[in-house]
Amino acid sequence: MKKLLTSVIAASLSVSAVAHDMVPGAAQSQPVLLQGGTLHTVTQGVLPNTDLLFDQGKIVAIGSQLEVPANARVIDVSGKSVFPGIIALDTTLGLIELESVRATNDMREIGKITPEVSGHTAYNPDSEVIPTIRYNGITHAQIVPQGNLIAGRSSLLQTDGWTFEDAAETLNVGVHVNWPRASLNTSWWERRSPEEQRKANAEELKLLKQAFIDAKAYADAKKANVLQGMDVRWEAMLGLFDGSSKLFVHAHDKRQLEQAMEFASEWGFELVLVGARDAWRIADQIAANDVQVIYGEPYGLPTRHDEPYDQAYAVPALLAEAGVDFAIAYSTGFWDIRNLGFAAGNASAFGLDKDQALAAVTIKPAEIMGVADKVGSLEVGKQASLVVSDGDILDHLGQKVRWMFIDGAEVDLNNRHNQLYQKYRQKP
Repeated sequence: MKKLLTSVIAASLSVSAVAHDMVPGAAQSQPVLLQGGTLHTVTQGVLPNTDLLFDQGKIVAIGSQLEVPANARVIDVSGKSVFPGIIALDTTLGLIELESVRATNDMREIGKITPEVSGHTAYNPDSEVIPTIRYNGITHAQIVPQGNLIAGRSSLLQTDGWTFEDAAETLNVGVHVNWPRASLNTSWWERRSPEEQRKANAEELKLLKQAFIDAKAYADAKKANVLQGMDVRWEAMLGLFDGSSKLFVHAHDKRQLEQAMEFASEWGFELVLVGARDAWRIADQIAANDVQVIYGEPYGLPTRHDEPYDQAYAVPALLAEAGVDFAIAYSTGFWDIRNLGFAAGNASAFGLDKDQALAAVTIKPAEIMGVADKVGSLEVGKQASLVVSDGDILDHLGQKVRWMFIDGAEVDLNNRHNQLYQKYRQKP
């Protein structure tokens, strides 16, 4: 009993110790003029020695030697680069803090069919991880529930805010499905026979398809005004049938990707393939079906013995060559998504055009999430969600973020890692 009590107290102390002490930025109260920087607009090319003015949270002017408004804050960014904020897709940011402490893990719900789960409701805006990923230029993150056959819905949140409500960019964008296995598990820990595995895979696929049949029957009944009661599961899936939500399918194997595309085509869903390690194998087919891809394996070893060592790094270039509409992500990451910009830079080193690499972590994620009219590029009228860096934000050696603004509010770039770095610099 004493040991149990000690463990509970230790876990409680761990949870209470993981809240960061950075105060969210105050709403913009005066115009801000960034003078003389190199603007990486994403949609309108690179503009050297150019000014950018934003006010009331939005970009109001871009040009050379802009007139300084009254009461404006002027920041000299000459010699520095200005980028739109990086958007991290398919993350568990704010849903988990310490992998070894169960009380800090709220990534998944119990059960296989839980479309009613919304990732943002469990989001912890005080997570110590959040300031560390902001430090590398990430202004937005898609929060995705994990684990189940139908896991729930995702939302895009800003990485600075008191609550998920004031951090919300867009909520409940789409339903996330973890596609059943289409192959046999040959790992040493697998105890089931091949026949048992095939049967289990078929049952999972049957269960998934039946859930969509039930959801469609519910949607039809609601449209006809003959419902006998409300089911929160099928309510959460209504957007798939009226076109207001996307279907995000998490899958890697070529056979899974093909099955998912056939399924989405049959139902008329707007499909996004997530993870998609084998997407390069059927890139032409993906492009022909106008399917979007969130490529979530920018690093890693080859999947098969006959693949080259750099297969994971070269996939973005292969997708671009085939005309696939894609973004780059760190699938199901949280602390490691700080390296997302560098993953895009690495992809450019393995054949992806550099402009496309930047687009893959800015405007392309914004398009997938349906907010490209607000974020993802530096354009007049868009939100002032941007970063100023000493160098290329995709270069882990050259970049150093000096300022970050989200909706015009300046973000505190301090973080736990920096605090520890400064502390131990002073150690004799």
